[in-house]
Amino acid sequence: MDLTFTEPETAFRDELRAWLAENHPGEEPAGEDAEAYQWRRDFQRRLADGGWAAVHWPVEYGGRGATLTQSAIFFEELARARAPLPANVLGLLLAGPTIMAYGTPEQKERLLTPIVTAEEIWCQGFSEPEAGSDLAALKTRAVKDGDDWVVTGQKVWTSGAQYSKWCMLVARTDTEAPKHKGLTYFLMDMDQEAIQVRPLRQITGESEFNELFIEEARIPDENVLGGVGNGWRVALTTLMNERAGLAFFLQVRLRQVLDEVFAEADRRGLLEDPVIADKLGELHLKAEVLRLTAYRGLTTIERYGQPGPEGSLTKWMWSETNQQLVQFAADVLGTRALTAGDRWSYELLRARGNTIEGGTTEILKNIVAERVLGLPKAR
Repeated sequence: MDLTFTEPETAFRDELRAWLAENHPGEEPAGEDAEAYQWRRDFQRRLADGGWAAVHWPVEYGGRGATLTQSAIFFEELARARAPLPANVLGLLLAGPTIMAYGTPEQKERLLTPIVTAEEIWCQGFSEPEAGSDLAALKTRAVKDGDDWVVTGQKVWTSGAQYSKWCMLVARTDTEAPKHKGLTYFLMDMDQEAIQVRPLRQITGESEFNELFIEEARIPDENVLGGVGNGWRVALTTLMNERAGLAFFLQVRLRQVLDEVFAEADRRGLLEDPVIADKLGELHLKAEVLRLTAYRGLTTIERYGQPGPEGSLTKWMWSETNQQLVQFAADVLGTRALTAGDRWSYELLRARGNTIEGGTTEILKNIVAERVLGLPKAR
């Protein structure tokens, strides 16, 4: 693993830095969720106009054909500039690459460009109340009716559904087949009365995700992706892309928060306290290990052509380290971290979901145990 950037990679970084300096979106607006989301959506449109919204996509689909390292640089620089992730991040990281892999020419022509421009937002309809970590246990049904499929069921933890035009939906189309075999992957238009979106209010006061109640929604047969009964294989493609790039964005944000805690401890004269110094040293070490592990994951993909277990490892490391960091920040700041409306109280509350979202820590530990340590699968 060589962390020295090549000349093209350095030129890519410098060009992006210059663009971000001239096109920074400014501070996130305070107030309603919808205002902050519109701010992110406007920023993605500017990214698209500048040719930066989908750097990892092939040129023919509106991207830059960036290498894996250039894609990592993009997310690092975005975080370093304190700019937000694109509003349509699920479309860019999940839906788009999956459509490129399995879509028909008509699907690609119709759906890919509006993802890049944030004209049409995407959400992911995988998890259900009784099928979260075990996707193949889902119960949402799709029944063929003429040229359409009629879908009934419930999805949950659906991020951004309240803003979405499309949903990557996996439903059961064959109840007689083994649970991994009877699934189909659909591209579901959210603009129909048969779909109810109910936001779930979090401890922070935000509603990042939602429940979906689907009562005989209709999906045309032309919106099946990858063929009927092939949903598990298509869904795995989506899941393999789920954490792509985000580790680089998150590790920079973690470093920034850690630097702020360092500065706050210094202002309070706490750096001479051996307990404080020891904890800061431990968090610094974990932040560096996270950064290097994220880059090691790039090496695995370049060598073998597919992601290794590093994606699970970096998500697990980031979520637990971030929770430890914001709790330590609260210890340093004292009562300020418990004041409603304070930035640090938000960080403390929001971090509680880190070990659940994007793959629970328990599931990630199983992946690492089986694929890294070679332990037998749990019965």
